[in-house]
Amino acid sequence: MYEKVSPSDLVGTHEIAERIGRAFPSIVRAWKRRHKDFPKPIATLSMGNIWNWKEVEDWAITTKRLKKDETSLSYDV
Repeated sequence: MYEKVSPSDLVGTHEIAERIGRAFPSIVRAWKRRHKDFPKPIATLSMGNIWNWKEVEDWAITTKRLKKDETSLSYDV
């Protein structure tokens, strides 16, 4: 059974970098290569990987790349 994911929680490297406050999406690709615990993409399309923001957000908080109080931002589609 698949978990339902809100469209606003579907993110690529650009959205992840933006939400975590990094200037360049290449940092996300580096994290994916270097950190075995980085969340697995939920889909791979020809344009790239797609992640569930909630999983990436949890990882970023756990690894101190994002503070909990920075996660209250709302992202609408």
